[in-house]
Amino acid sequence: MSTSVAGVLYMSNARGASAVIAPFGATLVELRMPDRAGQLGNVILALDQIRAYVNQPFFMGAICGRVANRIRNARFELDGLTFELPANDPPHHLHGGPNGWYRAYWTTQPFDNPDGPAVALTHNSPAGDAGYPGTVQTRIIYQLTHDNQLRISMRATTDRPTPLNLTQHTYWNLAGAGTILDHQLQVLAETYTPGDPIVPTGAIAPVQGTPLDYRSPRPVGPDLDHNFVVGQPDGELREVARLTDPKSGRVMAVRTDQPGLQVYAGKFLDGSTSGRGVTHVRHAGVCLETQAFPNAIQIPAWRDQVILRPASTYRHLMIHRFTRQ
Repeated sequence: MSTSVAGVLYMSNARGASAVIAPFGATLVELRMPDRAGQLGNVILALDQIRAYVNQPFFMGAICGRVANRIRNARFELDGLTFELPANDPPHHLHGGPNGWYRAYWTTQPFDNPDGPAVALTHNSPAGDAGYPGTVQTRIIYQLTHDNQLRISMRATTDRPTPLNLTQHTYWNLAGAGTILDHQLQVLAETYTPGDPIVPTGAIAPVQGTPLDYRSPRPVGPDLDHNFVVGQPDGELREVARLTDPKSGRVMAVRTDQPGLQVYAGKFLDGSTSGRGVTHVRHAGVCLETQAFPNAIQIPAWRDQVILRPASTYRHLMIHRFTRQ
């Protein structure tokens, strides 16, 4: 079932799981899933008031664009022209700038499907928005299926070539409280994209023998803020990560058709925000951001991952499947 109250969308499935979506930032503000005893609990970091999302600095639960993650030195060249962007992570551009799509008000439309309720959100980004060329029209669909999957599908078109790389920036905490440092994480990646120190340089390095080897499950590392190579930009849907909370028994598997997965262990959370009785201290949540590679627009071998042209359609699918152990 999907319902709308004052623009906020509420969805619940046949098993009692539920989700809440706000039009500001196309933000996921609550997701309740059962633990091993069948008790429902919120599994994301959330704020108590929708208006609180306007000023929080952590991109919490939102859609980030036009280009998620970082562009080195806040500039890029495309088709012989140079474009300057706001450096909101000096000297770099981050998540679309200080007024990225995580601060936009999206148009919403709830609807029901046989396999679970859904809501569509649309946004029109005009030419020159944050310095980017071209007008971009985007449609996001959140769906809560009856078998406890949260599906997020993204599509976009443009009237002029532009970089585009969207992600969904939820902070996950499957216990609903405490930190995620005792969560078990598995990332199905043989390689990652090292940075200097954080923006990728174009190199691809093996995870074997490094602290980034999560091919087998192990506790979430406190310094994680890295992009893993989880596939090719070929549109093939694959499982890329699995997060497990031993205390609650909740397990979340992540599938996507994107080549990259940014894993961020919430090390810049500082306790300045809170919600649902939880203070968002350092490591209170972990982000699993499926996306194209960060800084791809500046790396010749990666550029095609992020350039959207008028004759094509951007597509991005994220699936979060919840089970119990």
